[in-house]
Amino acid sequence: MAAKSSQTMTIPTDAELVQAQADLWRHSLSYLTPMALSCAIQLGIPTAIHRFGGAASLPDLVTTLSLPPSKAPFLSRLLRLLSTTGVLASNEAGIYSLVPLSYLLVDGVRIDGDASQTALVLAVTSWHYMEAAMGLADWFKKDIAQPVPSPFEEVHGAALFEESMAVLDPECDKLFNEALAAHDHMGIGTVLRECHALFSGLQSLTDCCGGDGTTARSIVKAYPHIKCNVLDLPKVVDKNPSDGLVNYVTGDMFHSIPPAQAVMLKLVLHFWSDEDCINILAQCKKAIPCREAGGKVIIIDIVVDSSSGQMFETQLLMDVAMMVYTRGRQRDENEWSSIFAKAGFSDYKIVKKLGARGVIEVYP
Repeated sequence: MAAKSSQTMTIPTDAELVQAQADLWRHSLSYLTPMALSCAIQLGIPTAIHRFGGAASLPDLVTTLSLPPSKAPFLSRLLRLLSTTGVLASNEAGIYSLVPLSYLLVDGVRIDGDASQTALVLAVTSWHYMEAAMGLADWFKKDIAQPVPSPFEEVHGAALFEESMAVLDPECDKLFNEALAAHDHMGIGTVLRECHALFSGLQSLTDCCGGDGTTARSIVKAYPHIKCNVLDLPKVVDKNPSDGLVNYVTGDMFHSIPPAQAVMLKLVLHFWSDEDCINILAQCKKAIPCREAGGKVIIIDIVVDSSSGQMFETQLLMDVAMMVYTRGRQRDENEWSSIFAKAGFSDYKIVKKLGARGVIEVYP
């Protein structure tokens, strides 16, 4: 039986209805913003503006992008949306310039070794991702046995970053893995500059799911005395010949992790369920010494925080993205704390919050 409400909803005023209609349009059409962003990347707009020295006019862009002159008025409308939503900046003279966000989308430009984020945008606006999100209502209605597959798995019969995706669509699987690498490697330079004590005193570290070793190499270059292992699956490690800076190890973090003073999980755990995270952390605990000997797990991941202003919406969008595309989730501090305790750890501290992410030290 439905619960009775003690409150009666107040009929909206005319002003509230007008605002509500505008808000409804905005929410219903907001999917066009990432599609416009994807279009800008495919046309090469950020790269073209960069080649003009960081600022370009509409005629400049039409010419350098080899677009038909008849499309200039339409390109102007696209640029106006991108400027209004903060992807580009513009002035009254009709000059469009890069901002930090669009600088991340320039081909061939790296900041502190961080990968371009173009693959991430193209992946999340791909039809595979969009179709999975469109199937969300049907997914909710189905009574599915545990473990519950993600809507992505339900719609496509394949899982991201697994062999089933490579079989389904090899080209998109390649794009999705490029997006994962861009997502994972972004921000390590900031962590190294802002969290000096995190690596101070460490002699060895294992980077779980370290991919091509970009993050580990950045750590070794900043702290040459640290011996770094990069643990990943054979299909990943086999593509990365040793460069002498880091030691690549083939393995599975669910079964065994190379011993080290510290184990790092950078943007890993949000892909996994709570139960899986507890199992992963239990393996981490086996791999490190006691706290007195400097043993710790370094986690770099989102810490959902309702007091984080605009970042809170970003964190919630990332949480729903994990729900739609994977079996993972984003977690608040209480949820992280519960997982740490269940995995057998005694304490933790949030070292710093950097944007939507947090840097956490977890102690055995």
